[in-house]
Amino acid sequence: MSVWKLHFSMIGTLAVIFGLSTLVFTVILTLADVGLGIITIGVLVVIFNIAQWLLSPYLVGAIYKAKEMGPNENPEIHKMVKELSLKSKISPPKLMLAQIPMPNAFAYGSPLTGNRVAITQGLLKSLDKGEVEAVIGHELGHLKHRDVQIMMTVSFLPALFYYIGFSLMFSGMVGGRNRSSGGNNAIIGIAFMAFSWILNMFTLYLSRLREYYADRHSVSIVENGAEKLSTGLVTIVNESKNQNRYRRSHNRGEQKSNTSFKTLFISDPDRAETDAEELHTDKTTNKKDLLRDALSKNLTGAEKFAELFSTHPNIIKRLKALQTQA
Repeated sequence: MSVWKLHFSMIGTLAVIFGLSTLVFTVILTLADVGLGIITIGVLVVIFNIAQWLLSPYLVGAIYKAKEMGPNENPEIHKMVKELSLKSKISPPKLMLAQIPMPNAFAYGSPLTGNRVAITQGLLKSLDKGEVEAVIGHELGHLKHRDVQIMMTVSFLPALFYYIGFSLMFSGMVGGRNRSSGGNNAIIGIAFMAFSWILNMFTLYLSRLREYYADRHSVSIVENGAEKLSTGLVTIVNESKNQNRYRRSHNRGEQKSNTSFKTLFISDPDRAETDAEELHTDKTTNKKDLLRDALSKNLTGAEKFAELFSTHPNIIKRLKALQTQA
């Protein structure tokens, strides 16, 4: 793959964050009937997205109880981050500990906070040292390829088309004095919204590519990285499945808040049970056996179709891609 395609594919993980919050923002503006023109709405959407990007690290930190790890808290992990950052040819990010039991990790940041890599308490408890190293290598890949900044650009267009389209449709249906022009506005608005959906499908596709290329980066800087990351992903899926089932059986509500920013994660926790089913984790929890079974499996048409609407690659395809890099 050429260099320009590689950089174009390195997108970030904030599309859903920007999309959902901007939708609410635009609905409020429209329902308030403040008489804003399309250009004004577009400018406000841009300003709102930029402000959200700048401030989102504070929100992410609050949701996941992420605190900076002092150099004496876990010297081994700090050393790992520094060495892998040197290999990645980037400045070491701040190392954060997310105080949640879910095993996962994510990279985030903005010009106000600098780059950060967060690992969860569950990750340190569930994965061995080599697997943690491979996961950190993956997150450093996101930072190296400026995924957050790229997603800021990529996600803007579908968001803008959608919210302008929504405004046109709403005003055409309930606010137009001229019934003919109002109907035309509604049709144009629906067309804009449909086009934004098409653009969003491309965004999801690029998001999945982003994960593949971050995996590739981890393999390039971690010794035996393909195997370590593969077994690490299998463990994350299995443990996340168990925690999802435990929370559901005990009627706990924290699962929703824990997955609010799931596009940031190395593995989508909301898909954990589906991924675990594909890996047959109910039959065995042995990492080597699960990995071997996964590599021998072919995806069904339904699984391929479901992946189109996912921010993360299908777990079977992802594990197979890692083996080609071993």
